[in-house]
Amino acid sequence: MIKAIVTDIEGTTSSIEFVHQSLFPYARAHLRSFLREHAGDPLVQGLIGDVEAAIGWDLSIDEAAGVLEQWMAEDRKATPLKTLQGMIWKVGYQAGELKGHVYADTPEYLRRWHEQGLQLYVYSSGSTEAQKLIFGHSDAGDLTPLFSGHFDTQIGGKREAASYRAILDRIGLPGSEVLFLSDIGEELDAARAAGMHTCQLIRDAIAKPSPAHPQARDFSEVRLTD
Repeated sequence: MIKAIVTDIEGTTSSIEFVHQSLFPYARAHLRSFLREHAGDPLVQGLIGDVEAAIGWDLSIDEAAGVLEQWMAEDRKATPLKTLQGMIWKVGYQAGELKGHVYADTPEYLRRWHEQGLQLYVYSSGSTEAQKLIFGHSDAGDLTPLFSGHFDTQIGGKREAASYRAILDRIGLPGSEVLFLSDIGEELDAARAAGMHTCQLIRDAIAKPSPAHPQARDFSEVRLTD
């Protein structure tokens, strides 16, 4: 019996277009000014230090911004980049310049599953802060009370089975009682290798079907039993 659902965001609860056409451009446009304005913030200094460690030499603020912009262009899942993006998006959400997109069926089924007693978790390459912002400022209202927890790349890469085993350890359930939802076949492969049930969301033409996993066009087609 499924007792918990772990869900991805892009292509699963929310459109890929929203992330790539709204969130990423907003972060890119505000990155340099944010770094300059918050250069004295210990957290920002620590994140720049992580960037320096990754490339092997010291950087000025503008040089760090250049590296981060390059990482954004490459869609790198680097933790310091994802953390900074989340910090920039927080400013945008609070200013009312951003609104988190969710598919129409997402709030309906998240609430339904929550009412059924299922534990709901998010696992995304975006930082946990960014995840909470999308759901906390969604166009369907604040959905964050529905979730029991959030996971990002600090727990590991999304295509690595060890990451899903670590999630199972954190939530205290065996894989046989957990369902992972994503649009990416390689992520689903890793979750299944960790013992989880899986379902691939095929919401649009961008998704690449993976026959090894059950598939659903939206959350109404997600099966919680075999």
